[in-house]
Amino acid sequence: MPTPFRLDDHKRRPQPLAPPPADYFERLPRQIMARVQPSGREAQAFGWLAALSLPLRTALASVVVLGGFATSFFLSQPATGPAATASVAALEAVPQTEMVQYLLASDSRVTLNDLADLPATDRTLTDSFLLASPDELQDALDAQPTEETYL
Repeated sequence: MPTPFRLDDHKRRPQPLAPPPADYFERLPRQIMARVQPSGREAQAFGWLAALSLPLRTALASVVVLGGFATSFFLSQPATGPAATASVAALEAVPQTEMVQYLLASDSRVTLNDLADLPATDRTLTDSFLLASPDELQDALDAQPTEETYL
């Protein structure tokens, strides 16, 4: 077990520390500033920025930040070039009977949840097989049975 430390058992120094040299605290800020001055290369690289007025520097900083945001936004957009259209064209070239046979032969069945995760397809596709006039649509809707509870 360690012995207890008691400050009263130790003697103090007989004299206080030596006083600082004359004018030490007056010269200290100049010495510190001389040490932290930028080198010649750094002063030349950003010297033009220090010459600008404060409002102009603020405007320049905001333009740089907004430009970086706009650039990152446009670069993060998905590619809509020929690679995307080539994959869609290759998928459209596969006959529908082969797709059905592949889905039926595989061990994992396609569920409604799998189909719900698919991205939205081209809406102009329905124009080719849905050629009904507004009168025909109204007649088809009128022919549907309705329950009184919904009215």
